[in-house]
Amino acid sequence: MADSSRIYTAALIVIGDEILSGRTHDKNIAQVAEWLGTQGIRLSEVRVVADYTPAIVEAVNTLRLRNDYLFTTGGIGPTHDDITVDAVAEALGVGVVVHPDARAILEGYYETRGGLTEARLRMARVPDGAELIPNRYTGAPGIRYANVFLMAGVPQITAGMLDALSGTLEGGHKLLSETVGCWVQESEIAELLRDTEAAFEGCQIGSYPFWREGKSGANFVIRSVDADVLAACVRELVRGLEALERPAFPGGIE
Repeated sequence: MADSSRIYTAALIVIGDEILSGRTHDKNIAQVAEWLGTQGIRLSEVRVVADYTPAIVEAVNTLRLRNDYLFTTGGIGPTHDDITVDAVAEALGVGVVVHPDARAILEGYYETRGGLTEARLRMARVPDGAELIPNRYTGAPGIRYANVFLMAGVPQITAGMLDALSGTLEGGHKLLSETVGCWVQESEIAELLRDTEAAFEGCQIGSYPFWREGKSGANFVIRSVDADVLAACVRELVRGLEALERPAFPGGIE
């Protein structure tokens, strides 16, 4: 049973030369982070790595050990540069096999789409001992090995795989947040932000400045797993801003 009193963390490795080159804009980070939050798991770090086996191996072995979960996106398709399965298997110290259930799924999916070619069969390869994550869009499944989850790079397919995992992972309390906006320069209220955060254990205050309408402003995002502590911290921050004659805008400034 999950221990709701502790914070569960996950890391994400985004794999692909196309991401690093700028040709493709990653959309998975936001959706993975949001999904994890609904599962009571906090996304603690993200790495973007090239289609280069040593880099993937190093990232997998570093991040899977210091987080409860590790997710990867990209590199599990049918082409020669889809090397994520092989790299993750190397990191885990296991071989690569064709999963019989994955093969059967792909045979059924491609029966009327030209058949299961050698290239398509690559999508049935998994680290030896892995389980499958259902993919309702293209048939080719995601992969789970212990606390490591390999998912597609295409955001829609990743979303479907995440949906299939919903409710299956242990997590703690959901991370709650509130936003307060203010027309103020960060430097003017840096001390207030620091002192307010320190006064409420388990709260974090993030400051996000902007320049609009010819003046400086900032939105402050307050986060906590405890609703009462969160509310008290928000009240104290609003009180502190108003004491400085800087009116606060609940919900933030759009």
